[in-house]
Amino acid sequence: MRSSLITAVIAYGFACGICSAQSATAETSVTAAARTAIGVTIYNDGEALVRDTRTLPLHEGQNKIAFRDVASSIRAETTSVRSTSGAGFTLREQNYEFDLLTPAALLNKYVGKEITVIHANPATGVESSEKATVLATNQGVVLRYADRIETGISGRIAYGSVPATLRDRPTLSLLLDSNTSGNQEIELMYLTKDMGWKADYIASINTAGDRMQLNGWVTLTNRSGTAFENARLQLVAGKLNRAQEPAPMAAGIANYALARKVEAPQMQEEKLGDYHLYTLDHPTTILENQTKQVALLSAAEIPVKREYVLQTDNAYWWYQGAHPDAQKGLKPSVFLRFENKGGDLGIPLPAGVVRAYAKDSSGGAQFIGEDSIAHTAKGEKVGIRLGEAFDLTADRIQTDYKVLSSRSSQSTYQIEIRNADSKPATVTVREPLMGDWSITKESHNHTKESSGSAVWHVQVPAEGKVTLEYTALVKW
Repeated sequence: MRSSLITAVIAYGFACGICSAQSATAETSVTAAARTAIGVTIYNDGEALVRDTRTLPLHEGQNKIAFRDVASSIRAETTSVRSTSGAGFTLREQNYEFDLLTPAALLNKYVGKEITVIHANPATGVESSEKATVLATNQGVVLRYADRIETGISGRIAYGSVPATLRDRPTLSLLLDSNTSGNQEIELMYLTKDMGWKADYIASINTAGDRMQLNGWVTLTNRSGTAFENARLQLVAGKLNRAQEPAPMAAGIANYALARKVEAPQMQEEKLGDYHLYTLDHPTTILENQTKQVALLSAAEIPVKREYVLQTDNAYWWYQGAHPDAQKGLKPSVFLRFENKGGDLGIPLPAGVVRAYAKDSSGGAQFIGEDSIAHTAKGEKVGIRLGEAFDLTADRIQTDYKVLSSRSSQSTYQIEIRNADSKPATVTVREPLMGDWSITKESHNHTKESSGSAVWHVQVPAEGKVTLEYTALVKW
């Protein structure tokens, strides 16, 4: 029994020695200065993938690494670590430590411990110090001095040291076992929030109004809590499925009037599964709390067409029997249309805002409207609503309405379009029609655009007017 007891004591002592060695493992701090490569892929939904490669000095056995200068918005559950230098190690633990050093956090760590409170005499300015124990920091500070207990602090506090658990910046702590000693390149990969990007386009229309130059820029914002210097920047366009929808990017990203020619090489585009990947051709630095813009594309001599569209609201048509009043002073919308094909265009266009500029008589560029576009595949048509036509005006009135049966009715409409411009114009009139409908009488030929709309292309002479009249039979 005595032999067994001695064996147990020795085993316990050996185990405690191992625990002590583990707890005493010195931490190695690795900052961004040890970085050998950094890649950032930003997605449309406000998240980014970071691939951060650094050189770590490891020794054989257990190592504790403080991987500093990571994003404060890191999604800790997405982190992964691997060796890129061929050496082997085993990752035991990884802890994301975001208990940051602040005056309040430091005071909280000293609950139950002694601090020094330094008082200054308001009359003489002479300082004196006094020891106190922090009893609580709940909704205020409670201190116990040698002869009293006080709430609040009348002076400043001096601390003996900073607790090891408090970090000045967010830190990823790694506990790993290395097979060898020496420097190893280790890549840390993780997803982070608070990084987003959007596309901005500048459409410069020529004097004739039939061609334009399209310049595209990427505006990205970094609020992740760290900077990425000389990073390989890539952008993914498309809507990824997320298990949990992330919080949207904060509003207030700066918009700039980029009425200038793109001189930098445009980003390289490639297919990435069902999405599209854009890669900047040179490293770039993305600072913390920075809005940055890089060139996306530049395409010249793109054929464009201006279209005037007069479209009646569906709700107004539905209540035609109850509201036969005339609609006066209607303004057709102005659309700029082009196809995403040919020349330097013909690449997938990320969703963004297109701002259009036209030249005045002196050759100066003037802003004429803007509109958002969705992700647009190669070869697709694009329509940008610029605003309302100033010189085109229309009046719409229901001139007749008959209930033919319990399941049918007949309506007649007149739409007068006036053109005050010195040039003729073609107006696309789009009328919503419900149920099983047919046009029984019309002054201009229509096209059945869909089951719910009829379209007329009406030529309006310069400084003249035209009246479109039609009768629709509707069954339901």
